[in-house]
Amino acid sequence: MNKSSEGQWIRAGLGLAFLLMGAVSFVSYQNATQLMESSQQVRETNAVLQSLTDISATLTEAESERWRYVLLQAPEDLKRYETAIQTLNDEVSQLQAALSSTPEQQQHVNTLKTLITQRITLLQKSLNQKANQPPQTLSVQFKESQDAIRQVIHQLRTTEEELLQTQMQRSQSNLQVRMLIEVLGTVLTFIVLLGVYALLYQQMMKRHRAETLQQKLAQQKELSEMKLQFFSMVSHEFRTPLSLIVGSAQLLAESLKPMLDPMKLKNLNRIQTSAKSMTQVLGDMLTLARADAGRLEFHPSWVEIQSFCLNLIEDSQLFSESPRSIKFTQQGNITHAWVDEKLLYSILSNLLSNAIKYSPPESTIYFTFSGKPETVKFEIQDEGIGMSIEDQQKLYDPFSRGSNARTILGTGLGLAIVKKCLDLHQGQIFVESRVGSGSTFTVQIPQSHPKLLEQTFKQ
Repeated sequence: MNKSSEGQWIRAGLGLAFLLMGAVSFVSYQNATQLMESSQQVRETNAVLQSLTDISATLTEAESERWRYVLLQAPEDLKRYETAIQTLNDEVSQLQAALSSTPEQQQHVNTLKTLITQRITLLQKSLNQKANQPPQTLSVQFKESQDAIRQVIHQLRTTEEELLQTQMQRSQSNLQVRMLIEVLGTVLTFIVLLGVYALLYQQMMKRHRAETLQQKLAQQKELSEMKLQFFSMVSHEFRTPLSLIVGSAQLLAESLKPMLDPMKLKNLNRIQTSAKSMTQVLGDMLTLARADAGRLEFHPSWVEIQSFCLNLIEDSQLFSESPRSIKFTQQGNITHAWVDEKLLYSILSNLLSNAIKYSPPESTIYFTFSGKPETVKFEIQDEGIGMSIEDQQKLYDPFSRGSNARTILGTGLGLAIVKKCLDLHQGQIFVESRVGSGSTFTVQIPQSHPKLLEQTFKQ
């Protein structure tokens, strides 16, 4: 996942999280509102039930005070009776107002009001009757009125309780669904936010790794520049005296050759060879330092391969202490290659030098060139000491040498230089080798259109 897609996922995740949080908040608000409505309905129902209870109690009180007045003819009993009747009327009016929004209940209240009015009328008629002489007609009417009032109150109470029960069941069901939605929304929001956090953490870690890598690259570049400066200074300081040593030894050998015995001449040749080896080592170290610092230049051009390879073979034989037989073969119709001549010289000279160094004196080294329009290939085969699989795994590391080559002079820089120079060509190198059976190095360099390669670039 690239940076752009990660950013899109983060934005989408945050948007989804905010949407879920909004939905959860809305559901929570609805739940709170419904709880408040349910609580209000419970209070209203309880108030209605209490009003019905109060009406029954007040009606009973009015009848009781009426009987006391009839029996005792006390004015205070009559006053309490009239107060109870007034209270009864007020309570009926309050009940009627409380149930004004329920048509069915309103009809029952109207009926109750009518019955209570009739009841009060009967009570008024009975005020002047003697306690021991109640009319038979009024007694029957009292009984019928009382039963009718109780029935209507019972209907009102039952209907109100049923309505409350239905509303509570509906509210409970809705509340459960909303609570489920709220829980699921909260969980999904948490999961989405966790995913967003994971993406942000991943981006942060990538950025941290990139910054760390950039710092390391900067440090490596700085270190490579310091190495390059150091090796440049060392190479400059040592090349001059080494050149003087080589030149002086060569002059001595030529001028004193008739007078010196072979052993002394051999020592002078060793001086020249050692000085040349040191010069080569300095050159190799400087080349590696330039490659590490990205200062190794790449300038491709068309190179005529046959002449180039023959000159290379001549130079290798000239600078070698013990020349070997090198057989060069050109295959195919390709005669030129688009390469950096200096870098190609460094690649093939190091490979030929190793082949000469690690081969027996009587052996033959096979140097083959073959080319196609899309690639050119160089193959160098020797009959030398070979190398193990373990040594091949670290073959191109600087200062790395085979376990069976400890007794042969060398620095272990040649193949590292070969790899650096070949990387600039975007080429490849392959090796086939067995201990005691020689080695075969194959170099492949791709060929592209010159206009695409005509620029000078750095590693």
